[in-house]
Amino acid sequence: MMPSPRSALLCVLFLLAPPALADDGFGTVMGTVLSAEDRGTLSDVVVTITSPAMMGERTTVTGEDGFYWFPQLPPGIYLLRFELEGLRPYARHIVVRLNQTYRMNVDLLPESLGECVEIVGGSSSVPWGARPSPRNRAGSQGASASYTPPPPPSPYQLSHMNGEYGSGRTVAPPPSSSTDKAFLEMYFQGYGVNPTVDTETERFSTFAMEVDTASYSLARGYLERSLLPDAQSVRVEEFVNTFDYGYENDTDAPFSIHVEGFPSPHRPGYHVLHVGLKAHEVPAAQRKPSHLVFTIDTSGSMDQPNKLSLVKQSLRLLVDALDERDRVSIVVYGSSARLVLPPTSVLQRDVLLSAIDGLRTDGATNAQAGLDLAYSLASANRVEGGVNRVILCSDGVANNGVTDADGIWARVKGFAERGITLSTVGFGMGHYNDVLMERLSHVGEGNYAYVDRLDEARRIFVQNLNGTLQVVAKDAKVQLEFDPRDVIRYRLVGYENRILAKEQFADDRVDAGEVGSGHTVTALYEVKLRGEPMDAFATLRLRYKAPEGGSSREVVKSLPARILRPSYADASSPSRLSYVAAAFAEKLRASYWMRPLTWEQLISLHEQVGPPLSQRPEVVELGSLIRKAASLDHRTDRFEAVAPVRLMDGDRVPRIE
Repeated sequence: MMPSPRSALLCVLFLLAPPALADDGFGTVMGTVLSAEDRGTLSDVVVTITSPAMMGERTTVTGEDGFYWFPQLPPGIYLLRFELEGLRPYARHIVVRLNQTYRMNVDLLPESLGECVEIVGGSSSVPWGARPSPRNRAGSQGASASYTPPPPPSPYQLSHMNGEYGSGRTVAPPPSSSTDKAFLEMYFQGYGVNPTVDTETERFSTFAMEVDTASYSLARGYLERSLLPDAQSVRVEEFVNTFDYGYENDTDAPFSIHVEGFPSPHRPGYHVLHVGLKAHEVPAAQRKPSHLVFTIDTSGSMDQPNKLSLVKQSLRLLVDALDERDRVSIVVYGSSARLVLPPTSVLQRDVLLSAIDGLRTDGATNAQAGLDLAYSLASANRVEGGVNRVILCSDGVANNGVTDADGIWARVKGFAERGITLSTVGFGMGHYNDVLMERLSHVGEGNYAYVDRLDEARRIFVQNLNGTLQVVAKDAKVQLEFDPRDVIRYRLVGYENRILAKEQFADDRVDAGEVGSGHTVTALYEVKLRGEPMDAFATLRLRYKAPEGGSSREVVKSLPARILRPSYADASSPSRLSYVAAAFAEKLRASYWMRPLTWEQLISLHEQVGPPLSQRPEVVELGSLIRKAASLDHRTDRFEAVAPVRLMDGDRVPRIE
C-alpha cells in the first residue's frame, strides 16, 4: 500500500543551480541538511562523497547553518552519504556534469520513525529512497548500496534505494524475498538500473571496458543453494562477459569487432544491439614472464570448505599451468602478515605445493598488512618487461588494521601506475565482501573473479591464464554515438558502475578497463529507431593505451543498417546467447524494463540459442540456472499496482505520486 503524504518521512529537493557557480572544468555539489521534525538546520552531520571518478572519499561536517559543499568534482556518478548519531543515515546518487553546480537539501529522520519514503528528484540526479536493512535484501530499481564495513557492525548501514537513474521517480520499497534467509554479512553495493536516454538530450554513451565475471559466479552459488541472489549483487555485464561467444581473432588489429541487432523479444518498438569486442590474442609461447605474489587471507573467517580449502586447490591447478618463465611468492595474513614462500621458480613444483598445502587459518583479518608485505615483495623482485601482479585471495572481510578500503586506495593505485597490478579472487558464501574485492581490483588495474567451485578456478587459472596475465590494452573505453536522425532513444544494459562522461572518453588521465590477451567484452543496448535506417545509424569508437602506457589510440567503426536482422531467430547464436544472459541478470535484479518477459519465455529463448553455442556445458548450465531461478522467484512485482505490465510505458519508468 502506498504511503500517504502525511506518512512520508523523507523528502529531498534537488535543484540545478546556474552553471556559472561551478568550478571551470569541474562540478560542484552543495546543500543544507535539515531535521525532518522541526525543519531546523543540523550541525555536525558527517557528509561523505565517493565516486569511481575520483580516488578515495571526501568528507565534510556541517556547521550551525547545516551547510555542506564539495567543489572541484570531476564529472561522474557520485554517492553522497549523510550520518548523524540518533538520526537515520541517508544516501543518494547524483550525476555531476562538467561546469554544473548541484544543490541538494536533505531532511534527516529520527531512527525511531517508520520506513515510508517520498522523494522529489531532478532530471540530473539519481534519486534514492531509503529504509533500514539489517541484512542485504533483493530489489532495487535505482542506484543503491548496502555496504557496511565489517565487523564490528557499524550503525551506519546504507539501505535499499528505489528509483530510476536520471528520472526523479521512485517506487514503494519491495517486499522481502527469499534472499532474506540466505547468508549473514554478504556485502554488496548496487548501482541502479540504467535509464532510457533520448538522443536529443544525449547521443553519446560512454563506458569503461569490463571483463570481470564475479557476479555470475556469485549468483550461481546462491542458486545452487536454492536461494535467489541479492539483487544488488547482480551486475549484468559480468553475466554477459562470462560466456565465450566464439569471436574470431583479428591478427591485424588490436580488437576485432562484432556487431548485430534484432527486434527486442520483450520491449516492443526496440531493437537489441549486440556489441562484441575481442582483444588481439598473444600466443601462449609469447607470453611475458611473470612474478605472481599470492596474498592469501588465512584469518578465522576463511576456515570453511569453500574458502581456504578451495584456495589451496585452486593454487595447485595454477602451479601446473605455469611454466619455467614464472615465479610465485606467497604471503599470508591473519592478525598480521608473514612471508610463506619467497619468489620461487615454478620448476620447483614440490616446494610450491608444500607451501600451499601448509596453509592454515589463524587470527583476525589484517588485509592492510597483507597487501603492504605483498607489494614490498613484488617491488623488490620486479620482473622488468614482465608481468608483476599481486593476486589477493580472500573473502574480503577486514576487521583488523584498516577496516575499509579507503586506507589503501592510494597505495594500490600508486603501485598500479608503476606496473604492479592487483587482481582479486573471492571465495566463500557468508561473511563475504563483494564491494571491497571489486573496488580493489578496479583501483589496482586488475580483474575480479569469484570462485564458487573448482571448475571455476580451472577456468580462471588454467583456461584463461594467458588472458589473465598478458595485458594487451589498458584504460580501454567504449563510446557509441547514436544518430538522432535514426535513433530516438537508447539504453545501455548494465555497466552502471563503469559509465563515463562523454568528455572522459578522450581524456587520457581517466582510468578505465584493462583487457588481457584474447579477452572479450560484450555490451548490449536497447535502441528505438525512427524507422528503417538507410545508412549508418551509430558510430562505435574504442580508445585504449598500450600496456606500457603512453598516448591513447582510437578505433572508429560505423554501424550500418545491414547489421540489423528481422527477428531473434535470424540473429546469430552469439547475439542470442548474450541476450539470454543479459535478460537473466535483468530478471534477477527485478529490472523494470524486463517485466514483460516471463521466466517461461526466457527459458524458451534459451532453448533457441542454437548451434554452435547451445551444446557447450556452460550454456547448458545457464539454462538450468534460469529454470532454478524461475522456481524460486516468488517476489511481487512492485510496479504492477501503478503500471500493469499490459499497460506499461515501454520508454520510461512510472512516477509514483
